[in-house]
Amino acid sequence: MDSASASLFLREGTRNFVFIGEAGCGKSEIALNLAVRLAEAGEQPVHFFDLDMTKPLFRSRDQSAMLEEKGMTVHFEEQFYDAPTVTGGTMRLLKDDSVFTVLDVGGDYIGARAIGGYAPLLNSPQTSVFYVINPFRPWSMDIDHIDKILGETLGVSHIRLDRLTLLGNPNLGPATEETDVLSGARQLEKTVGPYMPVSLYSVRRPLYDGVRKALNAPVFPIDLYLTYEWEQA
Repeated sequence: MDSASASLFLREGTRNFVFIGEAGCGKSEIALNLAVRLAEAGEQPVHFFDLDMTKPLFRSRDQSAMLEEKGMTVHFEEQFYDAPTVTGGTMRLLKDDSVFTVLDVGGDYIGARAIGGYAPLLNSPQTSVFYVINPFRPWSMDIDHIDKILGETLGVSHIRLDRLTLLGNPNLGPATEETDVLSGARQLEKTVGPYMPVSLYSVRRPLYDGVRKALNAPVFPIDLYLTYEWEQA
């Protein structure tokens, strides 16, 4: 992890990392990557929460074996036909100074309802909340749509706007090229930049060296854990 993006994730006192955003924006990939880096650093135990109750595909819980192999504890509840469930232990571990928690929250306001009861802890200094925006998703292509999804998500989660860090994820999957990243970043800076800065970008690791100096914010290189088998390199 480069020092600039590390300082954003690991600012002093931060123990809890929460990822929210539009369905399909890529927050699960980013949450998995951060959890892996935290576990590899070995500073303190890492608890990963898959709180996505909104879709059956590309859930971070599918990587439970990999996370546990790296020493993490993975929390999620099995579902029956996508019926809503509540994952136990979340409040207790959000309060625990001796662990890191990473929360992968389901897409849009439907999934964000799952964390509304934790709002006092989510709005506290020990928690960093990242709102992930992928400019290539259908509801993130203009400020009106972004504002609608963001407003609905904050409304049900009770997270304060001033507690958010915007994380740009200009990603089209394994086929993403440097030109895609740069055009997506320009689009984000044009749409949301006048209202709130994009404080961090995530890009696939092979593209990192080619784009990091061209972007106007620190860059977090990620690996793709949640791709279809036929797309894996």
